[in-house]
Order: sequence, then C-alpha cells, then structure tokens
Amino acid sequence: MKFVRFERNGTAHMAVEKDGALHGLPVTDKAFPGTLDELVGDAAALEAAGKTLAAAPALSGEGIRYLPPFERSSKILCVGLNYSDHTEESGYAQPEYPTIFARFASGVIAHEDPIVRPAISETLDYEGELVAVIGKPAFKVSEEAALDYVAGYSIFNDGSVREFQHVTPQWTIGKNFDNTGAFGPSFVTAGDLPKGALGLTLETRLNGEVVQSAKIDQMVFSVAKLISILSQSMTLLPGDLIVTGTPSGIGAARKPPLWMKAGDICEVEIEGIGVLRNRIEDEATESADAA
Repeated sequence: MKFVRFERNGTAHMAVEKDGALHGLPVTDKAFPGTLDELVGDAAALEAAGKTLAAAPALSGEGIRYLPPFERSSKILCVGLNYSDHTEESGYAQPEYPTIFARFASGVIAHEDPIVRPAISETLDYEGELVAVIGKPAFKVSEEAALDYVAGYSIFNDGSVREFQHVTPQWTIGKNFDNTGAFGPSFVTAGDLPKGALGLTLETRLNGEVVQSAKIDQMVFSVAKLISILSQSMTLLPGDLIVTGTPSGIGAARKPPLWMKAGDICEVEIEGIGVLRNRIEDEATESADAA
C-alpha cells in the first residue's frame, strides 16, 4: 500500500492512494488507526491500517500540506558513494565499506515544502535517493535475511551544500543545513515493490530536465547488504531510515557546476513509489538576533 501523510487546517491526516485518489482519516476521527511512526513496527497493524484508510472516503487534495512519512525515526543513516559512476565523477576511489553519515530530523522537510538555499553559500546541490525504512529491530542480521526487516520504501532528496560538505573530512555540516533534506511524499510497503527495490528506476529532474537516471540495481551496496553491514554495529529500530545513495549527474560534477537556485523545481521520481517535488527558495537574510 502507498501511505501519505498531510495536514489540512492544522489537523494531521493519513491516507492511502487508491485508484489515483487519497482515501483517509484525520487524527481526530475515532477510527484513525495510528501514525506510521506508531504502526511501522507491527506489520499486521500496518496492513490493517491500510485497509481501514482505503475504506474511508476519498479526500480532496485541495488545501493540503504534505508531511514527511516518518517524523520520529531514531536514526537517519545516509550512504555516500554507493553508485560507482557517482564515485568516479566525485573524484574518489570506490570504498570497500559503505561511506556512512547521519542526517538529523531538524533539516528534513516534506514534499512541496521549499528547499532553502542558505545565504552563506551558492553550492546547493541535488541528490535523488531511495529510502529503505526498517520495520523491526535488526541486529547482526545476515544479508540473506536482511530484506525481511524492511517495512517499505520512500524517496529522499539529499540537498547538499558542497563547500561545507568538504570543508572538513566529515560531511555532517554540509548535509544538515536546515530545510535541505526533502522526504516523501509516500511510503510504499515492501510487499508492493520488488524485493530490495531492484529493477526500479530513479530519476532526478531539475526544471523538467533529467539530471540523474539509474536503476536501483546499480548500487554498489544493495539494501540487503547495507542492512546487514549496519546491523553488525548497531541495532536498527522500526522507523529508522537508510538513505541509500545517489547516482551520477550531480551538479558539482558538471562543467560549469549546476547549482540549484531560487525558483528552480527539483523532482525525484522512483517508479512505483512516486514523485518528490520541491521548489528552491533563498534563505531570508534577516538575522535571528534581530528578532
């Protein structure tokens, strides 16, 4: 099932997409089955919630504001250099172990929210990525069993401020500017997609022009490998997000560089999951100290 979260007039809703329409309920309805954060650790409850929402009335898309599918993930683990063509264009040697960095919830925004280019840099870049969502605690799991721990998949645009990404050996600062990590709009349960999302196409478009296109199969470390490797050192918990890496075509590798700027529209599409769309805006220049 394809779940979508949004709010209208300040009230949060959850819906499933059915026959091109959203069917769902507000959190204030007595039949509301719970949020994805609450349901993701229970596959049976998640399935039952989908059926409840699918039976609800169709909802108009007018006046809605999308929300990230998950908001209480204990970990957002991102993978760098996970497509060999992207590794090459970035000037790195392909690592033998996944390059892992963390994203924090404070920088995450939803579908149709603006990605904000910070006033202190012009080097805002796009990175379309598949997200794997953990569905049950995973610790020291094998690669063969790893996909049993995936609840489903979503989409991420790992907006990166390149000059700050590379100002230190660690990428944390450049990957965590406020309002740069777009996530959503939908969460699709694993059973509705190919195992490991293999065979699906990821495509990023900037102002309608295709700038990235790849098969998920091209990842150096598959979803199953990533879960197995990560779970050797930490327990992955229900709702944890693994943002699995971006293919070649980033703006930083182009000559001249193709940075995102105010007014641009960036879309990331993964077949079977949906389209994540965000407009680029410049950060307001008024200092918070002046408020």
